[in-house]
Amino acid sequence: MSRHVQITFDAHDPRALSTFWRDALGYIHPGPPGVDLPADADPLAAWDDFLARIGVPEHERNTKSAIEDPDGHGPRLFFQQVPEHKAAKNRVHLDIRAAPGLQGEQRMAALETECARLVALGATRVRRTEPAPPMSAGFIVMTDPEGNEFCLD
Repeated sequence: MSRHVQITFDAHDPRALSTFWRDALGYIHPGPPGVDLPADADPLAAWDDFLARIGVPEHERNTKSAIEDPDGHGPRLFFQQVPEHKAAKNRVHLDIRAAPGLQGEQRMAALETECARLVALGATRVRRTEPAPPMSAGFIVMTDPEGNEFCLD
């Protein structure tokens, strides 16, 4: 039997990092438990109200955040606040499949377009690796706003 997976990020600012990844992946912030949100409601504002209502002190309200695939296909991403700084290269990273089925210059152009969009959201471009068939179709390495590496593939 297969298992569902949640990917957890350690973060200094869970809310900001979850917002970056929400926008990068087209995910959503789910609403608080037991709260029915109208389609146009801001889930983060609903969380602020919910946490205040149940008595969570303000300094503890940004210790966790989560995002989900609205279509239910991708894994849930969870962000938890930690005090330490990122110390080394990630041993596991996400690949954003930004150019499925494309090859050569068409593929790299699609990756460059996505790279520019993510830089505008707060990511940093690290390097571009050119296609080297048959072993590599080419990719772009980036980091999120807290320095976690990921690839545009």
